[in-house]
Amino acid sequence: MLWVKHAADYKAVTRQIYRSAELALPRLIEDTSWTALPGQTNAENLPTAVILDIDDTVVSNIDFQMQFERPFTNRKLEMWDREHIAQPVPGVVEFIAAARAAGVTVFFLTNRPCEKYPDEDEACPQKQTVLDDLRELGIDAEPEFLTLALEKPEWTREKLVRRQLIGEDYRILMVIGDDFADFVPCSRKKVVAPCTSPGTLTSREAALEEYASYWGNGWYILPGPTHGSWTSVR
Repeated sequence: MLWVKHAADYKAVTRQIYRSAELALPRLIEDTSWTALPGQTNAENLPTAVILDIDDTVVSNIDFQMQFERPFTNRKLEMWDREHIAQPVPGVVEFIAAARAAGVTVFFLTNRPCEKYPDEDEACPQKQTVLDDLRELGIDAEPEFLTLALEKPEWTREKLVRRQLIGEDYRILMVIGDDFADFVPCSRKKVVAPCTSPGTLTSREAALEEYASYWGNGWYILPGPTHGSWTSVR
């Protein structure tokens, strides 16, 4: 946490990743055979899109991570976000501006879950909180370009379903996240649909090699040392 909060090294790494992604945009746009979504076919004539995770990919949560009282709950993060101005992961604001200037649609996929609180009327107040976070960063986003876990029954914490849904209408140029599970399906310890088996150290190592051609080439992973699916997989 101290490294993420204070080290210039962390900021240099995230800026480097986003700068690399920005420089790759023209090539991936021009190559109509390219897709960052394994299995996507017949996408040559579709409009282009990039998919980004939210937490510690777009919005920095390091200040929350350093002060909240464990155990973690989604509501603790929700309430903290409502009370604080969002801070960006270094480099992301510039990347999103460049992608949009190139005519690329930006989608945000977060595993923050839709949860109704007994003392509030909204069925999914978390969605507005994330939209507010983005706008505090200077990133305008319409609700249809942001999806949360459990927003629909089939939208589990396995993001594959939502990536494939976007892939029905867009050629996916890039996926950007801070967790292996933002890219590789069924790599979490907990089994959720459509997965049928848990992710393990062995399966993740195998997937690392299976998708070797994507890392740094359409798939851009940021450092995630403070939390994530890696912490539970053994």
